[in-house]
Amino acid sequence: MTGYNELKGAGQILVVEDDPVQRRLLKNAIERSGHVVHQAENGRIGLEMVKRDPGLFNVIVLDLMMPEMTGLEFLEALHDFGTQIPVIVQTGQGGIETVVQAMRAGAFDFVVKPVSPERINTSISNAMKLDQREVKARTGRRSRSGSVGFDDIVSASPAMIRVIDLAQRASQSNIPVVLEGESGVGKELVARAIQSGGDRATKPFVTVNCGAIPHNLVESILFGHEKGAFTGATEKHIGKFMEADGGTIFLDEIGDLPLEVQVKLLRAVQQGEIETVGARTAHKVNVRLISATNKDLIEEVKNGHFREDLYYRLNVFPITIPALRKRKEDIPHLVRVFADRFSSEQKNGRRMTVNAGALALLTAYDWPGNIRQLENAIFRAVVLAEGPELTEADFPQIAAQLPNYEVVDHLALVANNSHLDPDAEFPEDYQAESVAETIRRGAEASDNAISSVNQSGDVRRLADVEEELIRFALKFYRGQMSQVARKLGIGRSTLYRKLKDYGIDPDNPQKDAA
Repeated sequence: MTGYNELKGAGQILVVEDDPVQRRLLKNAIERSGHVVHQAENGRIGLEMVKRDPGLFNVIVLDLMMPEMTGLEFLEALHDFGTQIPVIVQTGQGGIETVVQAMRAGAFDFVVKPVSPERINTSISNAMKLDQREVKARTGRRSRSGSVGFDDIVSASPAMIRVIDLAQRASQSNIPVVLEGESGVGKELVARAIQSGGDRATKPFVTVNCGAIPHNLVESILFGHEKGAFTGATEKHIGKFMEADGGTIFLDEIGDLPLEVQVKLLRAVQQGEIETVGARTAHKVNVRLISATNKDLIEEVKNGHFREDLYYRLNVFPITIPALRKRKEDIPHLVRVFADRFSSEQKNGRRMTVNAGALALLTAYDWPGNIRQLENAIFRAVVLAEGPELTEADFPQIAAQLPNYEVVDHLALVANNSHLDPDAEFPEDYQAESVAETIRRGAEASDNAISSVNQSGDVRRLADVEEELIRFALKFYRGQMSQVARKLGIGRSTLYRKLKDYGIDPDNPQKDAA
């Protein structure tokens, strides 16, 4: 399948991974996209390879938990060395703590194991575009002109890649499309991409927000009216459907259409005819219809607010666009693009960057207003920023809505505490903890002490103790499989086999797997 993020050229990719099986899988997946893969079995070897030839690698794919040098230590050393190579961090868990940790440590992107070939290659493609200023400049110009293609949709999440794949297929025909999703997720952007990807690309694209039009004017605005058709109709109006003739009409919030207008819309969809208010005859129109809604239309049908026959006419090709909080992988990429676009539009022309702390903060937030809210927040920050870089301090309103979020310099914290135990390893779920959280975790560990005897006073079976220890380790390290295996002194393949033998669900270790 050729996706919208198809790679434009070969790159030199360094894979730093201690597991030989994972290295081989990544190498095969990345090479299939035409890249050259270099491999390092641990962080120290990888760092030596970077120092030996700093300009060789375009992207680094880094495992977060490795012996000898952890991913965080690698990132810190890379930062001290002064290189700007984008690093894609592999994590074993997709929790927000892991995401924030990776962003704070300076990662360009993160992927959750097991990662699909499509996901890792999409991330590499985005990373290789990091310094392609002409691509970003083109994105800004397209957004202002209204001409948007699939290459302009910034995404790295599997859910959005699926959305764009469906939209690309829809663009190759005139099939009616319904875009479902919360307000602000980018439904109009996808609609414009569908238009530009088909044979109507050079034709009109007309947008109508059905929820913003007074009910008594909807019919006239959509289908037009003749002069004198009603009081105040002093001249003829052709309507949005006639404006879009030959092109595409995008009906946003279609669930807000009055029932009486839905009847005429059904005729337009079925027969390609519209009835102008006050006209004696119908007019033929050739229009591609794309609808959007933030409502559950089938529920609207059940409640009698939406015609069932119109629903089935429109809902031929539904595409659901996920909320931004469900595709947090996209946030760092969107932030960078918005910051670059808005800063380039300022009078001083200064290209503004976003530091790791700000990326971590923005990724931690759930964005109830979705991409529209994120875009507005970046625009405000760029306009008010005094320096060349956006930091956490430029987003006080977001930080105020995350009362439990600690604004810290993660790399400095690692460096300042490393002297306490030179052999200490930072777990994958490491982040700055309050004293109360540290005490709580200590108490939790004490409460979960494993007994060596049973209720009868006899020594427990080795298998029972092992099962309980594995369950405890999964809970203690929050499902980080690499960390669990290493602390138990076994290989990951052995750990997975024991999970199967004992029927342990790694996502819920206190319950037996189904």
